[in-house]
Amino acid sequence: MNSQNYELAVNLRHELHQHPELSNEEVWTKQHLIDFLQTHTSNLEIIDKGTWFYAIYRAGEDKPNIAFRADFDALPMDEVIDVPWASKFPGKAHKCGHDGHSATLAGFALEVDQLGADKNIFFLFQPAEETGDGAIQCVDLIKDHQIDEIFAYHNMSGLPYKTVALKDGTQFCASKGMTIHMEGTPAHASQPETGINPSFAIAAIVNEIPKFIAEDKNKGLVLCTIVQIDIGEKAFGIAASKGDLRMTIRALYEEELDTLQENLENFAKEQAEQYGLRVSFSYNDEFPETANHKESADKMRQAATDKGMAFLELEEAFRGSEDYGHFTKLTKGAYCFIGNGEDYPNVHTHEFDFRDELIETGVELFKGLVGL
Repeated sequence: MNSQNYELAVNLRHELHQHPELSNEEVWTKQHLIDFLQTHTSNLEIIDKGTWFYAIYRAGEDKPNIAFRADFDALPMDEVIDVPWASKFPGKAHKCGHDGHSATLAGFALEVDQLGADKNIFFLFQPAEETGDGAIQCVDLIKDHQIDEIFAYHNMSGLPYKTVALKDGTQFCASKGMTIHMEGTPAHASQPETGINPSFAIAAIVNEIPKFIAEDKNKGLVLCTIVQIDIGEKAFGIAASKGDLRMTIRALYEEELDTLQENLENFAKEQAEQYGLRVSFSYNDEFPETANHKESADKMRQAATDKGMAFLELEEAFRGSEDYGHFTKLTKGAYCFIGNGEDYPNVHTHEFDFRDELIETGVELFKGLVGL
């Protein structure tokens, strides 16, 4: 990577880090990235789509259309580490490294702009990955430009430094936040029999969960993590009359996530009928499974090899989720990790900060995928 381009990309990363914005609020971030590309490139067309944007390097109508994606939202966390580029906004910080992902894609754009390429290259800058509703806003890019293939990476702690890692098939699990709301009727605490209390129905659902996620009933990993049980109020004279059971449901395969959701809904309805409760369901942070196409994954393996990068074949999918799967449902593509180091602070922790050196690793990997 050109040293000047690297320096520009690192400075960009630090600027993004100082100005973190949460999912679907990334107004400054998006404009700053657009301004950066307009200032430092001369051969790119920039398309502003409101909440997101992309840039295009055109090689010709008869050339393949290859896309690369970076996310740019931050997390609702405080910055506690002492770095010169620390977040200027309390309660907001780039603790997942999306500042680094965007700086990598921008640095890659500089290289393509200067070196040229024999493919049409689309640089997609995406909002709201953390909440799972960013990629779905951007899928029109795939359809409108008949994208042949799409690639991306995520920094990952626990993996050897600068090592490229991926697997064929599912790389990230599908998941969603599920809330079961139950409502009965209130009663004086001394006369609970005159009301309808949802506690027993919610307890029954909790007790049934292990049956739904049992290994012998599913092809892949299936998890149901209880994140909150909120029943009644802190009022000792009133029996509980309404409650919420909040869970994150997760599966290696989307079809098994759908089955888990259906089982939970049906059992909740049975309990509601048994106890005379009203029941409703709501969902948040919905992520598809992110699956790598083998042909595209093999191209990532070859690019890493050609660039002399260390490579690691993952044995299992990552339990976390990524909305990138919306893209690979529509076209071929692959997604890899680049290691932060085996003992480096994990993403989504206060001690984490994206390692600037990974910008060059990511840029060179992307260049390898387009023959540069």
